[in-house]
Amino acid sequence: MMNILEVRNLKVMVEDKVILKDINLELTEKKNYVMFGPNGSGKTTLINAIMGLPQYKIASGKILFLGEDITTKSVEERSKLGLALAFQYPPEINGIKLSSLLKLCVGKDVEDDFSGEEKELIGAFHLGGFLDRDTNVGFSGGERKRAEVLQMLLLKPRLLLLDEPDSGVDVESLRLIGEQIQKYVEESGSTALIVTHKGDILDYVDAKYACVLLKSIVYCFAEPKRIYENIKKGGYENCVACRERVEEGW
Repeated sequence: MMNILEVRNLKVMVEDKVILKDINLELTEKKNYVMFGPNGSGKTTLINAIMGLPQYKIASGKILFLGEDITTKSVEERSKLGLALAFQYPPEINGIKLSSLLKLCVGKDVEDDFSGEEKELIGAFHLGGFLDRDTNVGFSGGERKRAEVLQMLLLKPRLLLLDEPDSGVDVESLRLIGEQIQKYVEESGSTALIVTHKGDILDYVDAKYACVLLKSIVYCFAEPKRIYENIKKGGYENCVACRERVEEGW
């Protein structure tokens, strides 16, 4: 199976400070992956760098997407190729209705109507009553995350990068988010990389492999729930000690 993403010896800096160095990572097509790691380990930095956010400077190394070198491409160019990012803390956007933002995601004008498929997806996220509200303004944590993932899925990406989609959400929102991610990956043949601390998303997403990012090294390529149990029992250093690997996958 073809690699959808390859990260080779990546060094990332933020405001002249080295955050990650010599990172290597490979993701194959049509799978969900989970990344664990303690606060400050660089998980968010890594996915933001993969997406090409300008404040995350790539000092050395390469990022390949479907075999194409995208290291120097802009966020917009990467988005057009099929990458999409869901933020850990989706921002409030005053003056822009959620409906307008969603139409922008699917390439429609503000006055255009949503298609039946688009309406169905909006309903699946229980956001039909939020369309005329300013994006994320007054939304709860779960409502923000649902709106963020909805926007991502409407873009129809090949690679989904999700920064802690299970953080600060209620159980019902987590179920909706997880089930819709799983459904999209299965139906589209896309790949998702999910950053998480608690592992709650694993109750709703069928992830093949998980890993731990610690001290700029990716450890423990194995079954996600097994890794999560190891972390709970012995902390992240337990993953450094065991260094489990599988023959196929990452």
